[in-house]
Amino acid sequence: MDYRAVKQHLVARLRSELSDKLFYHGLHHTLDVLRVAADICASEGIHGRELSLVKTAALFHDAGFVKNKHIGHEIEGCNMAREILPRYGYTPADIDIICGMIMATKVPQSPTNLLEQIICDADLDYLGRDDFYKIGNNLFDELQAYHLLNDAQAWNRLQVSFLSAHFFHTRTNRELREPVKQRYLEQLRDLVATY
Repeated sequence: MDYRAVKQHLVARLRSELSDKLFYHGLHHTLDVLRVAADICASEGIHGRELSLVKTAALFHDAGFVKNKHIGHEIEGCNMAREILPRYGYTPADIDIICGMIMATKVPQSPTNLLEQIICDADLDYLGRDDFYKIGNNLFDELQAYHLLNDAQAWNRLQVSFLSAHFFHTRTNRELREPVKQRYLEQLRDLVATY
């Protein structure tokens, strides 16, 4: 399994093929999820081949956005993984594990094992970080660019609903991110109450 070559191939492809309207789901998001996934793996004791599988899933989890659509990008990412990864020494079993991780990130998230929990938490790690509002604004801009959301009030209501239903899966993110996320949820509830 040649993870480094896969990363080089996919980063180049995402850099050239992703829409410039993907203010949130751009290459920067994929690289952020990759970095966070590796950090969570270290904290959760995941290393070796499993670490490489998680990092590969992080690279592919939003790769389906090259098709420039929000619905179904997880399936597209799996299709890309099934097409590309055999060339780099990934086995069918590896690819099944990777696709399980990719599909687990579909909202509402549905992880069934620790590796899937890690990728889910890495994908939404920003919900409990200092850059929450900055990244959230990028998502709002993207949703508006794709005519999926109308205004800031609708966005803030959506955020309250999403944050209320969301929970982190790994011990690492429950400890590090959940308390911060709860603060943001309270701030947004207070804001929405003024509408």
